[in-house]
Amino acid sequence: MIGVNPLSFLYKRILRPVLFRFDPETVHGLAVAWLKVLGAPGIRSVVGAATSVNDPALNSTVAGITFPSPVGLAAGFDKDGEALPGLEALGFGFLEAGTLTPRPQPGNDRPRLFRFPLAEAIVNRMGFNNAGATSVAARFAARAPTLGVPLGFNIGKNKTTPNERAAEDYLACLEALFPYADFFVVNVSSPNTPGLRDLQAPSEMEPLMKALSVKAAALAAAAKKPAPPLFIKISPDEDVAEATVDIALRTGFAGIVASNTTRSREGLPPEAPAEGGMSGRPLFAKSTDLLRRLHRASKGKLTLVGVGGVSSARDAYEKILAGASLVEVYTGFIYQGPLFVRDLHRGLRDLLRKDGFRSVQDAVGRDA
Repeated sequence: MIGVNPLSFLYKRILRPVLFRFDPETVHGLAVAWLKVLGAPGIRSVVGAATSVNDPALNSTVAGITFPSPVGLAAGFDKDGEALPGLEALGFGFLEAGTLTPRPQPGNDRPRLFRFPLAEAIVNRMGFNNAGATSVAARFAARAPTLGVPLGFNIGKNKTTPNERAAEDYLACLEALFPYADFFVVNVSSPNTPGLRDLQAPSEMEPLMKALSVKAAALAAAAKKPAPPLFIKISPDEDVAEATVDIALRTGFAGIVASNTTRSREGLPPEAPAEGGMSGRPLFAKSTDLLRRLHRASKGKLTLVGVGGVSSARDAYEKILAGASLVEVYTGFIYQGPLFVRDLHRGLRDLLRKDGFRSVQDAVGRDA
């Protein structure tokens, strides 16, 4: 196993303490601006050469898509898909933009993003702040980013849309973003939109997922190309694993993303805000246990994406052993720094070799 990366050490000991003195959302905006610079053609190629870890063991084809590595960026970091080339340059094997709603919305009042460094956790109550799927689609139509990794869009409903009309919002996002997506993630599990998690009830979830599958197939037929895989993202707080597996199999969904943030405050200090979802290290065990349940229930028939608390290569590997074919990071990326993905790839490569696996897919579900 490799040792501590000197540049990562400098980030954690020098740069991160300075950045963490400022408002989290302000720093996030600065990070997105910095990533836009990294995405410029000349800079992008130089950064990519320094961060890439090209190893066939990390390649995989799942849900009909070829991924250069199993480590991707979770939704929420680049909501409007503004900094995708720069993020690719940092080594991500795939990217997920969003959550996007049909119409723009400002989200909840600030402050709405809170750090807890001792726990390596974040609480957010952003509320799907985004420019709107129609606006993002128009920007992509004018100049879509050129990417060498798969791109997915995480889609949701507007806060003002009642649940009985939620399907209209999801279908509108699907149609607007269809030309630019390699896959879609349907978000019915954020704790920050009132009533959204009610859509996880089987009586609500199944007709929504069926409508999206039918729409995706129709759009694909009209465009004369394969339909993009659809994933459903679920909560770690409600007991919906087995029901979601059954519905996904019946409705033609490719897989499940496990999991969204949690309402639990376990591992956080008493001053943590009561509202919002927690991500980061304290979520790891809960979200990984959910992966194991999903893998057992699906018997390998669904593609699982593991997200929640990944702070090291060992964490990512445990997600894979629990049943995840793909792993996403967000909070760990914030705490570990810009070379985090490269370090994950190197560590995963070493762990696979140590245990005698020739590829990521050989390791999927071995501990489930």
